[in-house]
Amino acid sequence: MLHPQYYIEQERYQRLLERKNQKSRFYNGIFERYEYPVLTREHIPLTWKYDLNPETNPFFMERLGVNAVLNAGAIEWNGKFYLVARIEGNDRKSFFGVAESENGIDGFRFWEYPILLPDTCKEETNVYDMRLTKHEDGWIYGVFCSESKDTGSPDLSAAVAQAGIVRTKDLKVWERLDNLKTLHSPQQRNVVLHPEFVDGKYAFYTRPMDDFIDTGSGGGIGFGLCEDIEHAVIDEEKIISKRVYHTITEVKNGAGAVPIKTEKGWIHIAHGVRNTAAGLRYVLYAFATDLKHPEQVIAEPSGLLLAPLGKERVGDVSNVVFTNGLIARENGDVFLYYASSDTRIHVATTTIDRLLDYVFHTPSDPYRSVDCVTQRCKLISENLEFLKGVQK
Repeated sequence: MLHPQYYIEQERYQRLLERKNQKSRFYNGIFERYEYPVLTREHIPLTWKYDLNPETNPFFMERLGVNAVLNAGAIEWNGKFYLVARIEGNDRKSFFGVAESENGIDGFRFWEYPILLPDTCKEETNVYDMRLTKHEDGWIYGVFCSESKDTGSPDLSAAVAQAGIVRTKDLKVWERLDNLKTLHSPQQRNVVLHPEFVDGKYAFYTRPMDDFIDTGSGGGIGFGLCEDIEHAVIDEEKIISKRVYHTITEVKNGAGAVPIKTEKGWIHIAHGVRNTAAGLRYVLYAFATDLKHPEQVIAEPSGLLLAPLGKERVGDVSNVVFTNGLIARENGDVFLYYASSDTRIHVATTTIDRLLDYVFHTPSDPYRSVDCVTQRCKLISENLEFLKGVQK
């Protein structure tokens, strides 16, 4: 006999999974937003949270609650959409769970069990924010943040971030490899594995950091090569997307999803952070790198691509959007999965053609207000002249 509340909660859960998503009224010509998040803590199966036995849980209480579902790696595999989401328990520990969908915008359902990674790093306390790369070597790699206590600091909250690496063939059995080592960066977060070999080597986009929170001398998004993915060591990191004063990347920036290969170059979606009176504000931005030399930036549109709007601005860590998952389909459709305020996961849809137009034809940032106004006035003038011609 199950507790009566079980049936109430299970019916509510089923209605959520069956709810159809739809495009919102938002418009900018670049991408579409949707009315509902694709994953929230309400999408977690009841079996993950409750003891269903009335003898041991007579009041049908949550025994292992879930606080948030966020920052998901994404992959298309066997014709379906898969998210490897970061799931944060009420105990603040994060872990990974696989959710699948037929269409990528609704109907995401978690698999029966979360991912239990091989416990090969005994000092590791927390894991999160996995990027999924289908590499040309035949493996699916997951690169994530591996966090441990900074035993050299008296501050109880001080931590050390490293890039953990796993690989799989089926998203079920995961092999743990050595953490990435970067010889000139004490800490690493937001690391992305490039999907192709570069000069016969594995290529990583990194984020050099001196400290767990502050980038310190870390100048932006880095790029480095390594010979052996099983024991990955990067000797040299080249900064390819810099932090710049009074821009969206002033405080820090980091690689987001695995870049998209197009005929004109690799398109990257990254996050930029600036400080405000209300705290750090995270937004997404885009840039492109050369096809043969992915460490060379060839296009940098001005400003942000996507920022938190409306209800997205409220959550555990407010005024934040973050991505580490993107799916580009063979037909040219693009699904960008982003978390809002460290609480829930959304999708934005676009196409490769629209992203190319945006990245290569949006003016770059001239970095000074007077030049930005001049840039905008030029656009206005050209538009007014065009309207005169149309209206004749």
